[in-house]
Amino acid sequence: MTVNYVKRDDQEPEAKLEELNELILSRIRKLNELREMGIDPYGQPYEVTRHALDLHRLYGEVPGETLEKDPVEVSVAGRIVAWRGFGKAAFSHIQDETGRIQVYFRKDHLGEKYGVVKKFDIGDIVGVKGRLFRTKTGELTVMVDDFTLLTKSLRPLPEKWHGLRDVELRYRQRYVDLIVNPQVRETFARRSAVIKFIRDYLEREGFIEVETPMMHQIPGGAVARPFRTHHNALGIDLYLRIAPELYLKRLLVGGYERVYELNKNFRNEGISTKHNPEFTMLEFYIAYKDYRFLMEFTEGMLSELVGKIHGSLQVPYGGTVLDFTPPWPRIGMYEAMEKEGVPEEVLRDLEKAKSWAQAEGIDVGGVHTLGKVLDEIFKEKVEPRLVQPTFVVDYPLELSPLAKRKKDSPDLVERFELFIASREIANAFTELNDPADQKQRFMSQAEARERGDEEAHRMDEDFIRALEYGMPPAAGEGIGIDRLVMLLTDSQSIREVILFPQLKPEK
Repeated sequence: MTVNYVKRDDQEPEAKLEELNELILSRIRKLNELREMGIDPYGQPYEVTRHALDLHRLYGEVPGETLEKDPVEVSVAGRIVAWRGFGKAAFSHIQDETGRIQVYFRKDHLGEKYGVVKKFDIGDIVGVKGRLFRTKTGELTVMVDDFTLLTKSLRPLPEKWHGLRDVELRYRQRYVDLIVNPQVRETFARRSAVIKFIRDYLEREGFIEVETPMMHQIPGGAVARPFRTHHNALGIDLYLRIAPELYLKRLLVGGYERVYELNKNFRNEGISTKHNPEFTMLEFYIAYKDYRFLMEFTEGMLSELVGKIHGSLQVPYGGTVLDFTPPWPRIGMYEAMEKEGVPEEVLRDLEKAKSWAQAEGIDVGGVHTLGKVLDEIFKEKVEPRLVQPTFVVDYPLELSPLAKRKKDSPDLVERFELFIASREIANAFTELNDPADQKQRFMSQAEARERGDEEAHRMDEDFIRALEYGMPPAAGEGIGIDRLVMLLTDSQSIREVILFPQLKPEK
């Protein structure tokens, strides 16, 4: 049989490739021998009565004498991850989604069927039935009375997988990463628990979950560059959504008072330890409230989440300890920049801001507005300092085309961003519900687009029409789920918390 499972990789020595080919050939030969024996190497459903973790919890402390006196019959299934053969007997560890359990095959116990055991390899998936006992070393083990081969593995598992050299390979072949690294499975179990908690919390607070379109005729709701696609039947271009905001606000117009969506957004931007072009975002909106309410709401929700998921409000992350005990500090964006040495005159004048930024080595080339220049300065000078949970409030108007102005400072808006571990985790504001003001903001954004700002917001006439019907005073917030999970799993890269992150094409 021709083997074409292995692609050439310039980083792999020729001898290693030949060795891998031989290992795969050996497994294919075993697969064919099993078929000749009348055994289906890709078997049928199998009844599992216990998982590994259940067995250790229930019987981990039960003495061997008790197990011998009162036999416990079990049926387990999983992947062979360790093997020690002794001719007429073999010990193996099989791994299911909860952990590992040792099993023991004996020729004098299994008879002729033991010949099938010799065709097993590490990586095969098997089901075993038998009784529990303890070995001489005291390890809880299943004495196999019967077994079934469920899946024959053709590729050997890697011996050394969790190294820096293999980090991209881990992301690219996440299925192998999950097999050999239990802590990775734990990361994604914790991610699932975070999402479940958020849904439960919001529903407890009277929110309903909704779904809005993933494909938009007009990309809106955020300042970002969209992905474009084409609808053949309609003959129009569509955009993968950069945010669900404008649709969720339409629901406020329609009479809902508390709505949320927990789903994917797509932004055509760079890939880094902080960014993936496809990411999970929570957005929620509440009528008759403002951004001050949302700061308290966010403190309550996230501190309760951290306590439940982590067991403490002090969370180790990247060599420091994050303290989620409320209340969290609040500081104005301009105040935060002045605190880090940005002169006051820089905050008021475009040319002075550009000149100062360039002198500090901050790239503001192609940036045409004061707000955008200040945003770049903020990212360089302030964000790295925001380690503990901190609300930065009151942003420039031009950075927030969907937010309500501050009454006492009309060049600013009622907005906050929550920073933790030097990363933006949440963004929220009191929603602009004046249709005339909103239309003027969109027109200003259109002018910015004409000046070359590809991320500027586009005019959305239907959204203006919705506001003209009347949207109640409201506040809305977006929380990046991936970054939040990073904090709770001590993950330094967003790729560690996304099962299948975007990567360059495989060579």
